[in-house]
Amino acid sequence: MRLLLPLLLLLICCTCDRAPEKEIPPRPRPNILFIMSDDHAQRAISAYTDELIHTPNLDRIADEGMLFRNSFVTNSICAPSRAAILTGKYSHLNGKIDNLSPFNPDQWTFPEALQRAGYRTSLIGKHHLKALPRGFDEFYGLIGQGSYYSPVFVHNGDTLEAAEGYTSTLITDYALAELRRSAAAETDQPFCMLYWHKAPHRNWMPDTSDLPGLLDKRYPLPANLRDDYQGRRAAEHADMRIADMFTSLDLKVTRDYQYPDPGTGGATFIKDPQFDQASNFQRQLGRLTPAQQRAWEPFLKRVGEEWLAVKGTPAELEWRYQRYLQDYLASVKSVDDNVGRVLDYLEESGLAENTIVIYTSDQGFYLGEHGWYDKRFMYEESHRTPLMIRYPAVVKAGSSNEDLVLNIDLSATLLDFAGLTPPEDLQGASLKPLLEGQTPEDWRDDIYYRYYQQMNSYHRVARHEGVRDERYKLIHFTEEGLAGYELYDLVEDPTEMNNRIDDPALEAVKTRLLERLGKLRQELKVASK
Repeated sequence: MRLLLPLLLLLICCTCDRAPEKEIPPRPRPNILFIMSDDHAQRAISAYTDELIHTPNLDRIADEGMLFRNSFVTNSICAPSRAAILTGKYSHLNGKIDNLSPFNPDQWTFPEALQRAGYRTSLIGKHHLKALPRGFDEFYGLIGQGSYYSPVFVHNGDTLEAAEGYTSTLITDYALAELRRSAAAETDQPFCMLYWHKAPHRNWMPDTSDLPGLLDKRYPLPANLRDDYQGRRAAEHADMRIADMFTSLDLKVTRDYQYPDPGTGGATFIKDPQFDQASNFQRQLGRLTPAQQRAWEPFLKRVGEEWLAVKGTPAELEWRYQRYLQDYLASVKSVDDNVGRVLDYLEESGLAENTIVIYTSDQGFYLGEHGWYDKRFMYEESHRTPLMIRYPAVVKAGSSNEDLVLNIDLSATLLDFAGLTPPEDLQGASLKPLLEGQTPEDWRDDIYYRYYQQMNSYHRVARHEGVRDERYKLIHFTEEGLAGYELYDLVEDPTEMNNRIDDPALEAVKTRLLERLGKLRQELKVASK
């Protein structure tokens, strides 16, 4: 008892002298700036590789956040990918399986869930799902694909007059106006903005400020630019070769130098003689203001003269490739420049610290690999998509992640950060633990892909599905006449030139992936073929 009393007094004294612990206030719900471009290949962002372009503003998101090196889409085509992102579900469950099928705007989407939870929501730019979207307080959407110059926007259901200017800049002007409106409100209401660019979607018309010197730029040729598609019948059948691009709409050769347009442009299924792409390109040029026309005139003159010099010669394919990349990468530059304007505003306004910034694309794109442009196939260039996420309060600057992630994960991620419970039928998984530097033990080991659009439509790409793990990929083409399997070792053959489906050395891999493909179809509730 004599020993116990001094100890009690000592404890009481220590307790009385200790300063009370400060309560850490809960972090306010984050703002969300979801930036998406259209058809942006990973290889066209210098945070991934600087072989083609320098994108300092996009790189800021990676440098100040996390770069995902293995980010993929579930269906590599514009509208279905957007539907998958909005709903957090594969195409077969959200109903938007291709660019032709309707999208049900009454189904659950993450922006509407955030709106109901008190967020101010907006979508500025390319929507591409036709029906007026639900769940947005502010909507400035392009009609369809939109035009690069003098585009027409729909504002909250009202179709506006054509806006004078360049699309990437105009979209950004509207986005900044909405951000300033939110800041001026001086409330605690968080915002979620979908800032979705048209560029670099086809037909890749650069801004006038990027035309000087553009035709002098040269880019390295892909090793498989002249792919002969041996052992890959579906690839051989597709109509998406740079060699067959429209010389007018795609490569900017006017009627003065080539008429009619000799290219198929991915539209061999169209037999209508009125399908005149040279005239279509003239209509696009007709959207230019007089000042813009003056900027384009010397550019178009030189393009036409170069075309006449290479047409029908061995140099034609390389010229086509350079012409394609010059315009594509200039369109990317306009996105980078304008994203920089928005990032600067977040810093200047004090919003950056508590704003999640996402940059991604609706899918990847071919930049001459396999001799192609466009997307659709499960091959790496179009299956992969860029993904970078910055959130200073949580994400370590300059970090990177190698896990397999999908575009359907983004909705679950944003709900998680907003403190909301996702619906039970959501198929994506939250990236929040990955962004915090911890990969869950049960994170996915493989991913499922499916492309649905009919082959008798643009680009003649056969319908297919597949499974990809960390090293191997199995593709099952289901199109009548082209049905079959392809198997690739992505470590030994990263450009997917060697179909090893009949290689005895990979028999065990083939068996495992065939079984896994069947199980994934069951787990994901994919209907029978």
